[in-house]
Amino acid sequence: MNSVRLDPGPSAPRSCLAVVLAAGEGTRMRSAIPKVLHELAGRSMLAQVLAAVTAAGTGRVAVVVGPDHDEVAAEARAAVPTAKIVVQAERKGTAHAVLAAREIIAEGFDDLLVCFADTPLVAPESFARLRSCLATEGHAVAVLGFEASDPSGYGRLLVEAGRLLAIREERDASPAERTLTLCNAGLMALDGRLALSLLEAIGNANAKGEYYLTDCVALAAAKGLTAGVVVAAEAEVMGVNDRVQLAAAEALVQRRLREAAMRAGVTMLDPSSVTLSHDTRLGRDVVIEPHVVFGPGVTVGDGTRIRSFSHLEGATVGQRVTIGPFARLRPGAKLAEKVHIGNFVEVKAAEVGAGAKINHLSYIGDASIGARTNVGAGTITCNYDGFHKHRTVIGEGAFIGSNSALVAPVEIGNGAYIGSGSVITEDVEADALALGRARQVAKPGWVKRLRDGKS
Repeated sequence: MNSVRLDPGPSAPRSCLAVVLAAGEGTRMRSAIPKVLHELAGRSMLAQVLAAVTAAGTGRVAVVVGPDHDEVAAEARAAVPTAKIVVQAERKGTAHAVLAAREIIAEGFDDLLVCFADTPLVAPESFARLRSCLATEGHAVAVLGFEASDPSGYGRLLVEAGRLLAIREERDASPAERTLTLCNAGLMALDGRLALSLLEAIGNANAKGEYYLTDCVALAAAKGLTAGVVVAAEAEVMGVNDRVQLAAAEALVQRRLREAAMRAGVTMLDPSSVTLSHDTRLGRDVVIEPHVVFGPGVTVGDGTRIRSFSHLEGATVGQRVTIGPFARLRPGAKLAEKVHIGNFVEVKAAEVGAGAKINHLSYIGDASIGARTNVGAGTITCNYDGFHKHRTVIGEGAFIGSNSALVAPVEIGNGAYIGSGSVITEDVEADALALGRARQVAKPGWVKRLRDGKS
């Protein structure tokens, strides 16, 4: 989740290619959307992985996609514009998938990282440690492992004197080997100078007739080369294959984001009820009450308070602002300092000036609200005529009476006063009073006559 570029230590001058495997169909997701495009904290799993390998100092990226997965290729290019897209036409195992990028690997790199787009929680530090394992230990292969709470079903890592001797699949493991808890996470780094020779030597003499990346370890040993292990937390290397695992991964991502925010000076009254996006930016002394949701693209200034049940997306919020409860900020909302946005107020594509107040039951869309303006309860900007959007401009220090409808395009000058219940269709000059409502008429006794007639 960290977006800071990491120094992989002694391997920093080394060139690196990351091959990201993203060709799986993800049938267990039961979705029309490719598995790797399902999101965590507002960002696809594929984009999560690409962000992590980029932060680990990877210079080049190749993404292996399945046939007709144009949307996966587009997502990869959106995340890393220089990414090379290669297609795995047939699915014949993990090593076969990596070799779909054979031409790029052959260009020559010091390090080759192999990672999976459906293992989205691996931190940049772990990718950097895999690279460092090659550079500092002189290994030909570095494997990411984890201590499993329940190792059933995982391949075991057989380690002796700090060196990885083999990866033993559970079905092939001896009773003693099955007691081991150090397991294979699947991710791997290879010495780029040896990568192709190792990958091309992998055979498919197994029950499934597939080419397994894990065979690199035994092949390296047969050539007199060594392999090492980098250990990560079990939660970090969890794969996502269905909706249940996706939810578990989301919970872990949210826990990371909340903890980072609180350690940076944010107060959360009930952290578990707050949902953050991967790119949420929160200033110091921000207070977030329970049940607040942040969509992508939100920045919040110092000292702001966001009250319960508010939803923010694509919004820029200044310092010492008060939002909510039950407020909605949509993309393009820009609030200056000391703005008050109250209950059941929605702001979209609108700038609200310093000290302005929109406290109750209002919709402000495609608008500009001047500093210190007060917008009364029930006010709406009528920005859409059924064909096009139009803009409302309100000057500084204006007063918009409750239950007013401002029919755009319209401009209200500085210090103007709009009477309650008005429908404003024409511009209002500065310091003017505008009334756009029918004259009140009272008819004494009318209700009694009606009631008597009905009875």
